[in-house]
Amino acid sequence: MSGAALGLEIVFVFFLALFLLHRYGDFKKQHRLVIIGTLLAWYLCFLIVFILPLDVSTTIYNRCRHAAANSSPPENNNVTGVYASVTPAPRQHPCFKPWSYIPDGIMPIFWRVVYWTSQFLTWILLPFMQSYARSGGFSITGKIKTALIENAIYYGTYLLIFGAFLIYVAVNPRLHLEWNQLQTIGIAAANTWGLFLLVLLLGYGLVEIPRSYWNGAKRGYLLMKTYFKAAKLMTEKADAEENLEDVMEEVRKVNESIKYNHPLRKCVDTILKKCPTDYQEKMGRNMDDYEDFDEKRNTYPSEKSLVKLHKQVIYSVQRHRRTQVQWQILLEQAFYLEDVAKNETSATHQFVHTFQSPEPENRFIQYFYNPTVEWYWECLLRPWFHRILAVVLSIFSVIVVWSECTFFSTTPVLSLFAVFIQLAEKTYNYIYIEIACFLSIFFLSICVYSTVFRIRVFNYYYLASHHQTDAYSLLFSGMLFCRLTPPLCLNFLGLTHMDSSISHQNTQPTAYTSIMGSMKVLSFIADGFYIYYPMLVVILCIATYFSLGTRCLNLLGFQQFMGDNDMTSDLVDEGKELIRREKRKRQRQEEGENRRREWKERYGHNREDSTRNRNVHPDPKESNFSDTTTNWSSKYTRANNRTERDRIELLQDAEPLDFNAETFTDDSLEPESGRYQPGGRYLSMSSSIIFEDI
Repeated sequence: MSGAALGLEIVFVFFLALFLLHRYGDFKKQHRLVIIGTLLAWYLCFLIVFILPLDVSTTIYNRCRHAAANSSPPENNNVTGVYASVTPAPRQHPCFKPWSYIPDGIMPIFWRVVYWTSQFLTWILLPFMQSYARSGGFSITGKIKTALIENAIYYGTYLLIFGAFLIYVAVNPRLHLEWNQLQTIGIAAANTWGLFLLVLLLGYGLVEIPRSYWNGAKRGYLLMKTYFKAAKLMTEKADAEENLEDVMEEVRKVNESIKYNHPLRKCVDTILKKCPTDYQEKMGRNMDDYEDFDEKRNTYPSEKSLVKLHKQVIYSVQRHRRTQVQWQILLEQAFYLEDVAKNETSATHQFVHTFQSPEPENRFIQYFYNPTVEWYWECLLRPWFHRILAVVLSIFSVIVVWSECTFFSTTPVLSLFAVFIQLAEKTYNYIYIEIACFLSIFFLSICVYSTVFRIRVFNYYYLASHHQTDAYSLLFSGMLFCRLTPPLCLNFLGLTHMDSSISHQNTQPTAYTSIMGSMKVLSFIADGFYIYYPMLVVILCIATYFSLGTRCLNLLGFQQFMGDNDMTSDLVDEGKELIRREKRKRQRQEEGENRRREWKERYGHNREDSTRNRNVHPDPKESNFSDTTTNWSSKYTRANNRTERDRIELLQDAEPLDFNAETFTDDSLEPESGRYQPGGRYLSMSSSIIFEDI
């Protein structure tokens, strides 16, 4: 089993990162380099979380071996060796090799590759890719130039911080500049920045995650919050539609001014490819391919303005698509919560849905998860499950807060994480050590990572599920993960006293802390900032518990859900009316589908039989009459082709446009699809019209 656990976890973590990225990103539409960069960043960060418990158990076993090798014989009480006075090996507990033991020399190389690769991603590559993906340039050279200009200030800040630490070491006469010390300064600067943000996110997650599960047991609370979200999302949806219309109007003006033989026509064609399909039809329908441009008579936009317009088109289309998808998801959640509220008072104890799912359900799942089982789970058991889980998570949060405030105390040991690990270390129970370490660091990671997934900075950074996250937000999340995970793991090792700089014991360090170097080079950080700054998590937890941040956002004009606010009540009522309106609309659609289905069942078979009989027994007279009619119709059509086409175009222009009817895609435009083609040419699109019931 030597190294097998490491290999299994490497494979498992890869598929876990791939699954999460598939949930938030879109593999078909987004650039492959964006997907690969984000996947690599998430994968390396998750690897640190999952592999660190194996490093802890292997380190404890190596300490036991060193203590056993340097311990004195029974008749001699002299103690020799470096680690013997610290971790003696009891005779009743021999040094058993853990099942997940990793041979010497593997973990240091593994951590160096993982750590430095993640640091290269977060500080150099991902910021550049982020600016490149958001750029509106039409060529690779133009996008690279824009990315370099945007990151000049960004990289200058890093050099300034690193230079400050470098000057401090150079001025201090007791310190000498060496490569290892310079490496330690760089690691300390990165971990200091990450720890500063880590405590902020951790203080929010330690309170908000248990509270979210506790509120999840309150159906009325969830329903009111869903109504509130519906009102806010409808406002954002209307704003996204208005913004898209304004941008498309600018595209229409540019499309009409720049003709087919203009040097910038290729740039316009690139912009049109990013536009929704119905807008492409509208712009290409009246396009005159043979009108030359005249630089003396007309003023044309510059390439710089087209780059800006291209960037606006990408952003507006992505935002419009995201709000459309989120609106449908929110409707399903609201309908589900209303069904639960209605079924709670059901005397038959069978769950009844207002709307049936159109997809055929799995018969195996349907057999076990029948309406009776669904009623007991949704209306009776699930609220209690959420309450129990909330209590368990609250206990974990209290343990974390207590340990963050007392982990620097080694005599006596006050950190509960250190107490649990040291008790297991005495008996060398490696299974318990790995489970305890994994649960502890996994809970810390959930508190931090969930905040990263929930946080939203206006519309610039927003991780939206169901494949609605843009490239900029995906790359930014990869940067945050790579910056937060190393200080998170160092903080965890400090809580468990596995870090010698915290425990102040001359013991063998873990392989992970060995690559960080000795933080004694910067004593004011190792003995000051790393010790006392995590205590601020108490203040942040108190502020989150009393929702001080939410109240401040409300005062600034950003509506947040608060039960004791008049603005909240107004938005809840507005969202309730919107959900009621959408429910009536869907009910009418289902009634129309049911009537069409009944009509097909009643008259469809007779029509198919009559059609089949006509095809089996053709009549020669009817065939000749059909050929004559076809020839006459084709002649008449050719004679009136131009007039009829003008009439059809006029009727199409008179129809109001429904901008929400299409699903927007960023795929390349196929000639068969009837979309806009480069060069200003447009191929007509054939469509079939289905008459709805009135």
